[in-house]
Amino acid sequence: MSNGGQNNFALDQTETHHDWVRLRTLIFLRWTAVAGQLCAIFVAILAYDINLDLPLCLATIGAAVAANLVAIFLFPENKRLTQPEAAATLMFDTAQLALLLSLTGGLNNPFALLILAPVTIGATALERRSTIILGVATIGMVTLAALYHTPLVTASGQYVGTSPIFEFGYWLAIVIGVAFLGGYANRITEDIHTMSDALVATQLALAREQKLTDLGGVVAAAAHELGTPLATIKLVSSELIDELDDQPELRDDARLIREQADRCRDILHSMGRAGKDDLHLRSAPLLAVLREAAEPHLERGKVIYFDAVPGAGGADKQPTIYRYPELIHALRNLVQNAVDFAVSTVWVDAEWTEKEITVRVADDGAGYANAVIGRIGDPFLHNRPTAQERQRPGYDGMGLGLFIAKTLLERTGARLTFANGGAEPSFDPAQPCRSGAEVTVAWPAARLVAADDGPLGENQPMTG
Repeated sequence: MSNGGQNNFALDQTETHHDWVRLRTLIFLRWTAVAGQLCAIFVAILAYDINLDLPLCLATIGAAVAANLVAIFLFPENKRLTQPEAAATLMFDTAQLALLLSLTGGLNNPFALLILAPVTIGATALERRSTIILGVATIGMVTLAALYHTPLVTASGQYVGTSPIFEFGYWLAIVIGVAFLGGYANRITEDIHTMSDALVATQLALAREQKLTDLGGVVAAAAHELGTPLATIKLVSSELIDELDDQPELRDDARLIREQADRCRDILHSMGRAGKDDLHLRSAPLLAVLREAAEPHLERGKVIYFDAVPGAGGADKQPTIYRYPELIHALRNLVQNAVDFAVSTVWVDAEWTEKEITVRVADDGAGYANAVIGRIGDPFLHNRPTAQERQRPGYDGMGLGLFIAKTLLERTGARLTFANGGAEPSFDPAQPCRSGAEVTVAWPAARLVAADDGPLGENQPMTG
């Protein structure tokens, strides 16, 4: 990978920083908020005899419950929210809490401070623009709750509240808290992301330099081994030129031999510099990259079938893709996992269209356990696998590896889907079927396809 390509790829990492919020985390926080809201309402009614509009309060809390149930049933457990999805989720939580405050005394409610929670979470998970929008919306909702709210009144008619000056102070404190906590959390998060980008760029540079170091060793060995014979050829050809003054044709041949020996010397000298931008390290045909990724597992006793075909509207010519080290390492991990749990056969299929490249790795094993299939790709480890997890022996040790593979592939712009094959396991090596785990990896073609000028670049005219 050239310096320019590597730098661009490192910069692309920042696009994924804000897609790390797990939906399951926000669902858990919302369940906690629902439990706290219910507890606060019933304590206020039963212990302090506060007269609340219970049906409206329960309906407002029910909206949060319904949102959680919809999220649970529509999305997998390992779903990670995009920027718009995370912003919409936090905006909903803010609106729900603001409405509940309006029904329970506005800023006279001592729990009004909790409205800072969504904007603080947003400051750590959202981009600055989205954080500002969420903060402004929070201030607007707090202001509306302060102006338009149902007063807190006991069953006997006694008003529960503070003086207007204290109520204004609470409003001002919340506004300042939104601005300060949001800005503080967002700035700290940006600093952490900046350091993370630097570490990622360093990792890529180290991987690239390791390859270049290996290449440099080969070049140095070639220069060392070929230096003596080239010097001998040049010496002998120079002597022949002096001795063939009376034979012009042979003298021209000897001069050509000397020139070509000089050219070989110059080529060896420049290979170290040229190797740093060697296009062999940058790209390769799609199927070649898949075979390279699977190569360490070809002799492990399992049959690996490779297939690459164009999809609907795809060109007949196989695309040339960038050989990102992360991509090869991650695909190798997926193939290793398939080989580990296959009975006899693994399939590595590739398909491409004008807009997308898809790779599918499947095996003929027992498949993922139903109890954990929703969490595939999360870094979980078990000391003792459950009975369902024993469907794939050793499954308790593969969570971290798949997490690394998933993370690396997502950094290249991929989307991953984990599923089980539709066929029933036969466990017969003579009749393999796609019954086991199936991992589908899809990239936008623009993120993966290299420039179509061949793996060696443009042809250069011959000289000399």
